[in-house]
Amino acid sequence: MSTPKRVPLPAILLANDLLDGDVVFSTGDGWTRDPSEAVIAYDDPTADQLEAHAKAAFAAQQVVDAYLVDVALDAQGRPTPRHFRERFKTLGPSNRPDLGKQAAYR
Repeated sequence: MSTPKRVPLPAILLANDLLDGDVVFSTGDGWTRDPSEAVIAYDDPTADQLEAHAKAAFAAQQVVDAYLVDVALDAQGRPTPRHFRERFKTLGPSNRPDLGKQAAYR
């Protein structure tokens, strides 16, 4: 059996908060709703640390559905998911992009 492929780097760790369902990003030792505060994995050891953080947070019943997401960095170094599904998850309500908890972090 082969090892599953890792997403291309750079990547961030995205999850859903277990209590309120919000999209959250790993800061390495905690979680934030602001993607610009997320730890960006530029190498495999950092990606491994983020995945270990995800497993520990899942075991502690803090988050669910945690996984690495490959990102593009804007001119200020802020990560933006490359794929539609993850980008859509980070934006908040699709009918009113100016509303929602993530609207402040655009």
